[in-house]
This record gives sequence, structure tokens and C-alpha cells, in this order.
Amino acid sequence: MLRHQLLQLAVPLVKTHGFTREALARAALSLPTPHEQPLSEPAVTALFGDGDDARRILINGWLDYAREQMKATPSSSSSVSLRDVLAHRLRFNEPVLHYLPEAFALLASPSSGLPPLDPVPGLKHVSAVADDACYIVGDTSVGPAWFRKRATVAAAYGAAELHQLTSPSTAYEFLDHALNATSKVDASLNEIGLFGQYVWRSWAGIIRSSGVFP
Repeated sequence: MLRHQLLQLAVPLVKTHGFTREALARAALSLPTPHEQPLSEPAVTALFGDGDDARRILINGWLDYAREQMKATPSSSSSVSLRDVLAHRLRFNEPVLHYLPEAFALLASPSSGLPPLDPVPGLKHVSAVADDACYIVGDTSVGPAWFRKRATVAAAYGAAELHQLTSPSTAYEFLDHALNATSKVDASLNEIGLFGQYVWRSWAGIIRSSGVFP
């Protein structure tokens, strides 16, 4: 219970303290009955794990919270569009944009040892965004169309997010382009293979852009 509460309280602190153990430690100052001091390092380790493991928990907690905020997408009409939902999710990145390349690199790096890097966290991230976005807009696809829809939405969002890291001012224009391009994908393509190849290329690009790995 305390661990979950502290994680929730640490999410807003990412804006000022990044995806750090310090953000988790300082979350104790915001408890209903605040601590007088931030958590000690041993306390952070006991609750969230050693070293970067605690940071990974914070990153994933922040990503979960960001997806939850997609449900609050504003709209000028009675129904929200897929573009609106994805743009709202990109907008949530803006206050922490300078922290994200390192955060994504950390998620893709093994807990011990050196690369090869793991593409699965990138796949899970964009898949979850796509799935939630489709649910919010009331997508009714079934069967192969269900997978294809989410694969193309994930590809569009992943491309836009990667672009946002290097060119924030044109991220929304790029999102429009990506959504238009992926909507034209040939239905005969193997959506799972296409999706997996795309996500790995994008995830590797994010990591390279962080400067954490060569």
C-alpha cells in the first residue's frame, strides 16, 4: 500500500527530479502525514529495489499514469478522434521530454551486463498506448483487423514519439503524417512481423538518440 502510494506521489516529481531515486525518496514528503525528511537510500531500496531497478519502476509507473490521462482527452465534438487521443498522450511527454531518451534507454537495457538491448519494453509501451487509444475511441475491430488496427496505430504513435524527442515543435504535424501513412498499409501484410520490425527500429533509434549507448 505504502509502495503504491509513494509511486503515485513520485510521478509528479519527475518534472523536477527526473526518473530518479531522489524523486521516489522525496515522495515521502507528500504523504497525507508527510515525513520530515525524504526516504533514506536503504528505504528506497527496500521498497523499490536496488540501483536502477527502482528507476525502472518509476518509469513504468509514469508511463501507466500517462496512459490513464489519455481518457481525459479534450474534444470539440461529442466523440474524440484517434488523432486527438494520441496527440494528448504526446502532450503529456512535454514537461519531461529531456528525461525520456535516458528513461527509454534504461528500460531497454538489461538489469546486468551489456547490450544486446531488449526491444520488448518498447513493444509493450507502444502496444499499450495503441490498445488504450483504440478502446477510448470505441474501435470495434475483431479478428485479424483488431491486431492490424493496433499495429498500425502503435507504429504511428511510436514514430511520432521518436520524432518528438528530436523535433518537439513538429511532433504533431508528424503524427498526422504517420497516421495517414499507416492507414494505407496493405491489409495483406503480416501485421505482427511489420509491427515487430518497426518497433525494434524505433526503439533502437530512441536509445541511440539518448547518447547512453553507441
